[in-house]
Amino acid sequence: MTTTRCANRRQSGFTLIEAIIAILIVSIGILALIAAYTQGFIFATASQYDYIAEKKAQEAIETIFTARDTKLITWQQICNVGGNCGGGGGGVFLAGPQPLLDPGPDGLVGTGDDDPNKPDKVVVGPGPDGILGTADDDVIILGMMTRTIAITDIPGNPNLRQVTVTINYRVGQFNRQFILVSYISSFA
Repeated sequence: MTTTRCANRRQSGFTLIEAIIAILIVSIGILALIAAYTQGFIFATASQYDYIAEKKAQEAIETIFTARDTKLITWQQICNVGGNCGGGGGGVFLAGPQPLLDPGPDGLVGTGDDDPNKPDKVVVGPGPDGILGTADDDVIILGMMTRTIAITDIPGNPNLRQVTVTINYRVGQFNRQFILVSYISSFA
């Protein structure tokens, strides 16, 4: 007589359910890494535009101080168009958000003679020829940015005004803003 012995052996390895769960966990981890990488890229790009916005706001303030110091414009003209600085009109700076344009003949940004055919741009590096300052340089056209220059009197001090420059721009899905506040006196 022959007897067959069934050995009670346990098999080792993964079941199909365990394999699916492991794949799911790894997939979630990979997707999280991709999302983090994408977010990092967006913030790296935003930091470049943050820097440009800061410099464009500083540029506006500097042109106002230079115009005052060189007597290009009078104290009464350091005001918004239609503004009530010093009790009268005569301001040259446009009110509300304005596109960043090449300054016109007066050299002041944010005034009525800015050239709408020349949007402002920033050179970010040399082009394919490797020489900076040639026609093929890499540039960023700043068409996505607007600048608001708001000039207001300081109550009780007729020789002092607050200048607020606000740069608004969009990077990816985010609306961003940079605000620079400065004070200017009538004394050069």
